[in-house]
Amino acid sequence: MRRITLWILSTLAAVVLLFSYRTSLGAATPPTTTTAATGAGGTGNTGTASTGPTTGETGTTTSGKTYQGSVASTRWGDVQVSITVADGKITAVSVPVYPNSNGKDKQINARALPILTRETISAQSADIDTVSGATVTSDGYIESLQAALDAAHVG
Repeated sequence: MRRITLWILSTLAAVVLLFSYRTSLGAATPPTTTTAATGAGGTGNTGTASTGPTTGETGTTTSGKTYQGSVASTRWGDVQVSITVADGKITAVSVPVYPNSNGKDKQINARALPILTRETISAQSADIDTVSGATVTSDGYIESLQAALDAAHVG
């Protein structure tokens, strides 16, 4: 009887370990960090801070003026949002700084940042929902976005 009980517990432990093992999903695709009003994809992200001002107007393009939000510090890393405004409307959003120091951060942000940028353009304000599973990044994103909107006097 003892031998059967030991065998069952060993088998059960092995099955639990097998099911809890996470396999690699391959290299995480870098998030699309620029979204234009037409829905065109962006160019990716370097994950480094810019050399320009941390908040305010950073340039003028043919499609409008670009404003950077402040760098929002989160427990997983810094987040900074940059918006392009034309005729009082947000036409593009990019995230030049976001947590990407490990595979989990890259995986989470590859999914979350395109959702957040799409919601920003749709809402035309910082009144957007956080992304489930990326709450910390979402909160930093919204904080930086609000700073960019304040600099642009939009929303």
